[in-house]
Amino acid sequence: MPTLSSKGNAMPASPIRKLVPFAENAKKEGKTVYHLNIGQPDIETPKVALDAMHNFDLKVIEYSNSEGIASYRKGLSNYYQKAGIDIKMEDIMITTGGSEALLFAFQTTLNPGEEIIIPEPFYANYNGFAVSSGVKIVPVEASIKDGFALPPIEEFEKLITDKTKGILICNPGNPTGYLYSKDELEKLRDLVKKHDLYFFADEVYREFCYDGAEPHSVMNLEGIDDNIILIDSVSKRYSMCGARIGALISRNKPLMANAMKFAQARLSPPTFGQVASEAALKTPSSYFEEVITEYVERRNILVDGLNKIPGVFCPKPKGAFYCMASLPIKDSDHFCEWILSEFDHNGETVMMAPAGGFYANKALGKNEVRLAYVLNKEALIRSVEILEEALKVYPGRI
Repeated sequence: MPTLSSKGNAMPASPIRKLVPFAENAKKEGKTVYHLNIGQPDIETPKVALDAMHNFDLKVIEYSNSEGIASYRKGLSNYYQKAGIDIKMEDIMITTGGSEALLFAFQTTLNPGEEIIIPEPFYANYNGFAVSSGVKIVPVEASIKDGFALPPIEEFEKLITDKTKGILICNPGNPTGYLYSKDELEKLRDLVKKHDLYFFADEVYREFCYDGAEPHSVMNLEGIDDNIILIDSVSKRYSMCGARIGALISRNKPLMANAMKFAQARLSPPTFGQVASEAALKTPSSYFEEVITEYVERRNILVDGLNKIPGVFCPKPKGAFYCMASLPIKDSDHFCEWILSEFDHNGETVMMAPAGGFYANKALGKNEVRLAYVLNKEALIRSVEILEEALKVYPGRI
């Protein structure tokens, strides 16, 4: 048999999806499975986006330009302008999800073997994107004890070598829900400027900030226009995960010109997704007001409920719709498998994401799980009850 590539062998399995076979088996056994493992909201997609697809009347579904449909890019620029972020149409490239945007960004700016510093825990697929691009992730540890606030800037500086090419953050964060303050972002800005690094920022959860907190975009940081690369997506903003439409954004013109070569190689982003995404820009503000109110209620049910369980600690997120919880267990991989395959409470169980996959340092996250509060409130109440009962009888409890 021919050998497989070393890159393929190094590619990590998704901690979010790798337990799917256990969940499917649980369903075959008649159990109800509450999916808190993945950020797939049950919030309805805006009607204007659905109507645009239903009313699509072209006779040929053509390629779009490699950088995306011009009218959508212009509309997206207007969206950012209204949000107080000065982004022009020519700064925007439409991509197949935020995932492709980050892959293009890595491939455009980093050579194989070069390094990027990321506060951990971080979105698990960053590991996969790094392997795909031949890039090394150098983690700097954030602590659950202080809600995963930005680690001291001195800890970043200690990790900078001649191979360091950039820093990547997710704000608000997946998997932590932490929202970086303006002061934290300015500290990173100063470090990026000092060492002339790229500053990658994944801001796909910008619309979801709670308790009066407001997001601060890296695009508004002064003095590093050519260093900033913004990653965005419609997936969570409009509950359109399957549309697979994102954006790569930078004011660095040579960077965007090089990224265009990768965009041309894949021809164009999905036409239907762009049609829906352009229409979604007309979503009324009342949609987001209702969604945010709903997520705050869901967050409070899940996080407050978790913190009432003996031995569990879960900091309250300020954004996104995820939380990280430490449990009184030895191995979250085993626990997340066990609760699906060997446990149920009145015929119901819970699917979670073991946190180890959200760290580059494999010694971390062993007793943590990530949960997404994307289900209705009754489902979240039941999930907390199930988790509490499971921990009472789990053989690996500490």
